[in-house]
Amino acid sequence: MKRMIALLLLAGCSQLSIAQEKKAKYSGNPVFPGWYADPEGVVFGKDYWIYPTFSAAYDQQVFFDAFSSPDLVTWIKHPDILDTAAVKWAKRALWAPSIVEKDQHYYLFFGANDIQNNQETGGIGVAVANNPAGPFKDYLGQPLVSQIINKAQPIDQYVFHDSDGKYYLIYGGWGHCNIAQLKDDFTGFIPFEDGITFREITPEKYVEGPTMFKKDGKYYFMWSEGGWTGPDYSVAYAIADSPMGPFKRIGKILEQAPAIATGAGHHSVIALPAENRWYIVYHRRPLTEKAANSRETCIDRMYFDKNGLIQPIKITKAGVPAALIRK
Repeated sequence: MKRMIALLLLAGCSQLSIAQEKKAKYSGNPVFPGWYADPEGVVFGKDYWIYPTFSAAYDQQVFFDAFSSPDLVTWIKHPDILDTAAVKWAKRALWAPSIVEKDQHYYLFFGANDIQNNQETGGIGVAVANNPAGPFKDYLGQPLVSQIINKAQPIDQYVFHDSDGKYYLIYGGWGHCNIAQLKDDFTGFIPFEDGITFREITPEKYVEGPTMFKKDGKYYFMWSEGGWTGPDYSVAYAIADSPMGPFKRIGKILEQAPAIATGAGHHSVIALPAENRWYIVYHRRPLTEKAANSRETCIDRMYFDKNGLIQPIKITKAGVPAALIRK
């Protein structure tokens, strides 16, 4: 009798272990605890990295944390990789980091101060480090973009590295989006052939949060629509033959699921084309939360149909399966 009870207990423990193991093989959503938004997902070497906005009142947004993982399941927090103490002109509202690696340095582009006019100090800055975990220091000593150009508030910056080696800064809030070609050292911009430095590429219904990637020779431009504090926040996209467009809106591919979460938006894309794996990293608001800054970072798979169109994304609680970077 005792042996039978022991066997039953052992079987129960085994089933529990299997259940825990299955659970551990998925990232879960959110992928890490805490209120974080506007996540930038990238790959450096054999690790996945996420650089989000600390989601809090503007005056409390004075630093960035980063997170790294070898498998999308186990995440390591790298606290305070950059804060306003290292950027003399930045005082508040550190937003939406975007990072690129170049010549063994890591360049972190960020928005600061939430400027409302051209008399205020702030805009888009650049910080640099020798390690993706920082610490980062101010690269220019002043904003890279400090003015409201083409009615685009200088926030929500994304750096796109094209296959021809050129780097572009794509940014903008207030319903307007600009693109500009960066100098090789990221200290300024190279005017386009027509003499324009900041070209507006705003598509229909654009609000903020631009992202771009290239697949099969086509440029996929994605952005957020709706209000960031509400349930209608979402992501739409367009495809063009050039990073300058023109971009004609195709449709919405990420939005709330009433049974899971609201306000799904302001995303980035982790692309592993050699492995045919594409992920969307985004923030959303739990159903239990109403506060504007109660946003958490999540990840789900992104798929394409036979014509290269992005299939509507199903937001999940499970997240994505564990996956090492093979190449």
